[in-house]
Amino acid sequence: MTKSLTVGIDLHSNNLMIGMVDEDGRRVRSQKLACDLQAVVAFLAPYKRRLKMMAVESTFNWYWLVDGLAAQGYPVSLANPAKIEQYSGIKHADDQNDAFFLAELLRLNILPTGYIYDAQLRPVRDLLRRRMSLVQQRTALMLSFKSLYARMTGQTMSLSRLKGMDAAAVRGLYEHPANRLIATVQQEQIAGLNRGIEQIEKMVVAKARTLPWHSKLDTLPGVGRILAMTIALEVGAIERFKSPGEFASYCRAVDSRRTSNEKTKGWNNRKCGNKYLAWAFVEAANFAKRYDDQSRRWFDRKAARTCEVLATKALACKLAKAAWHVMSGNVEYDAERVFGRVAESQAKGLVQALIN
Repeated sequence: MTKSLTVGIDLHSNNLMIGMVDEDGRRVRSQKLACDLQAVVAFLAPYKRRLKMMAVESTFNWYWLVDGLAAQGYPVSLANPAKIEQYSGIKHADDQNDAFFLAELLRLNILPTGYIYDAQLRPVRDLLRRRMSLVQQRTALMLSFKSLYARMTGQTMSLSRLKGMDAAAVRGLYEHPANRLIATVQQEQIAGLNRGIEQIEKMVVAKARTLPWHSKLDTLPGVGRILAMTIALEVGAIERFKSPGEFASYCRAVDSRRTSNEKTKGWNNRKCGNKYLAWAFVEAANFAKRYDDQSRRWFDRKAARTCEVLATKALACKLAKAAWHVMSGNVEYDAERVFGRVAESQAKGLVQALIN
């Protein structure tokens, strides 16, 4: 009887190691290969019918291998190295042992796996992430431009004036050619970044609108066009989160302190989750507490008991849980479900008492 096979692939930047075990855990074959999809497929081809499962280590460059093997019909899982406990008691460890170890964990069905994002939407999500980098570069250039103007003239330049200046106006700001040159260069770079950011937003908006719950995210307080796109594209499949608390944890919106005797002893997995969603919901909380009445009242009560930083984080957690309900049910935001009628009536009574 032909036994099924399980494969583990230890991936590096310039090579990979394949380890293959049978259903009894016996090592069948291993091979070190270059990072070339055709070479990997050629190695696996004789065993394709017997391959039951295979795992690829989640490194910075896993896209090409996982997507390529999936396109060839191989059952691929993405191993999460952050959750894999390293085996102890072994004197010698190398890439071959690591590959076999991945295959063994997968064979025993105890391998911690990561989410494989849709291959067609993933480049769009990554493009939106690159937009954040471009925005940060543009902000740094604008601050440098304004700093130079304040240093040379003693005056403050408004952001609206900076955005409306052309090349001739920039050159007319300074007499010294060195100052003219750096100001002109920075103005050209800002204009180029503006064009790039605008092009990115057009493409991302067109793709994000195809997601079923994108339009519903706009109903959340504090969530605008960019934040709605960020949340929609970073989540991927909302079905992978079983509860709003699990989603809020993925968004880094829950308390990760480790306490003993009411004293903080450390932190648990503070960086576990999605940093882009964490940013998005904190930004949404900052906008919501300024422009949404119910969010502001809830924030004020929370801040009075703790502090503004913790209150902002708590509001971000509430918005993350609300977003889970919006996406999982494909419904619009319901303020009463988030804040409740009792809290609203109490706030109204307090305001009325202050007026009287």
